[in-house]
Amino acid sequence: MERRVRVRFAPSPTGPLHMGGVRTALYNYLFARRAGGDFILRIEDTDSNRFVEGAERYILDSLRWCGITIDEGVDEGGPHAPYRQSERKEIYLKYAMQLVESGNAYYAFDTPEELNALRAQMEAEGKTFAYDHTVREKLATSLSLSPEEVAERIARGDVWVIRFKMPVGEVVEMDDLIRGHISVNTSTLDDKVLYKSADSLPTYHLANIVDDHLMEISHVIRGEEWLPSLPLHYLLYRAFGWSDTQPEFAHLPLLLKPTGQGKLSKRDGDKMGFPVFPLFWTSPTGETARGYREDGYFPEAFVNMLALLGWNPGTEQEIFSMEELIAAFSLDRVGKSGARFNPDKTKWFNAQYMHTRTGEQLAEAYQKVMADHGVECSLEKSAQIAEFIKTRATFPADFWDLSSFLFIAPEEYDEKSVKKYWKEGSHALISTLREKLAAIDDFSNKNTEEICHSWIVENNIHMGHIMNAFRVAIVGQSKGFGMYEMCEVIGKEETLRRLDKALATLPQI
Repeated sequence: MERRVRVRFAPSPTGPLHMGGVRTALYNYLFARRAGGDFILRIEDTDSNRFVEGAERYILDSLRWCGITIDEGVDEGGPHAPYRQSERKEIYLKYAMQLVESGNAYYAFDTPEELNALRAQMEAEGKTFAYDHTVREKLATSLSLSPEEVAERIARGDVWVIRFKMPVGEVVEMDDLIRGHISVNTSTLDDKVLYKSADSLPTYHLANIVDDHLMEISHVIRGEEWLPSLPLHYLLYRAFGWSDTQPEFAHLPLLLKPTGQGKLSKRDGDKMGFPVFPLFWTSPTGETARGYREDGYFPEAFVNMLALLGWNPGTEQEIFSMEELIAAFSLDRVGKSGARFNPDKTKWFNAQYMHTRTGEQLAEAYQKVMADHGVECSLEKSAQIAEFIKTRATFPADFWDLSSFLFIAPEEYDEKSVKKYWKEGSHALISTLREKLAAIDDFSNKNTEEICHSWIVENNIHMGHIMNAFRVAIVGQSKGFGMYEMCEVIGKEETLRRLDKALATLPQI
């Protein structure tokens, strides 16, 4: 019987969710949806020292904004609840003890001060300290102490941890769906801490293995920073006797700086003027970070851009809906090397989605931008204007520069534009055009254009001459969209008023 695909995204609530984390969630989601499987959100909050208030809600809101729906999780619940690791404490101690009893792990009673002193001593000798097979039986561990002394230390409340007992001289053979076959000699690995008595919480290594097993996870798709932990995780599955049901692993490539050198960070975004988080973030201490949503990006554009950072569809197609991504996605087309982030390409994606939106879909965003500048505009007119200007915009914030002149008549005229476009004969042509426009009852852009165009052609008038002068008269400079579209928006009365002012103000040549 084929195993049901079940994947999990398991972030830690230690701050805002980086776009690299969103990509990990997205790839998990696409993989699960294509296979008709389950996407699970698990919050790994066992590191109480790094917990940040508000970070968990930020993670949930970010996924929701991106359109990544969750089948089982902290809000949705599910058959394997709870999905917050801090609420599963009792589970982990049981399994940690099981490893000690089977001889795969041991108690260590070293204090931080003792370990720091040992590190300093070895550094002074030009050596690097590693808590491994070379030292574990020489330190205060259950491997060197008698069972009675171990029991006595635990009973009197000494602080202890449980460490994995790494085998010596064994080669761990592993397979990764992206990177292929990997071999690692265990003698190069240290004995990782699995459980800490100080806070009664497991470390990542124990908790994620136990939870992935209990939640029947079939595939672990995560960032390449976890690749060095893969041998330990393989060995933990073996130690528990779970090798037959262990998930398949896939380690995703890093997101790189725009220069291609190093991992993409918030500092890069601050320096180069782009966000690295999906939503605006305010920390408990008041520190803020920009978000793609608040910067005016559409969630579909953000998701589309992220999907192609590390995954290649194998075609020339660049614009994908979520449904198309689900149908096309596969791990065998995810690259091994880091994916360089390109801020300009990200803007290009947003522009493509802007251009495919209808005026009605953009109307509310248009209204908000205008309201921010003190201009009121009906929903109907907002939709009309947005339809005219959307192909010139990348972000909703562009709407003001692209259309503010519709609401604010020119008080003066751009000197360069006048010099270039208000030529000899312009005054007479615009005066006659004003008469033509005044006689039109149906002031829709289509009707107005047909009447004016016929007059221009019949009189053999140079199109560029009259239309550029017309634009200067209405806008005050050489900017804007279609002249007849603009006239429809501002209306007949305002069009004639602006022409009258231009004829009275500009040179009568």
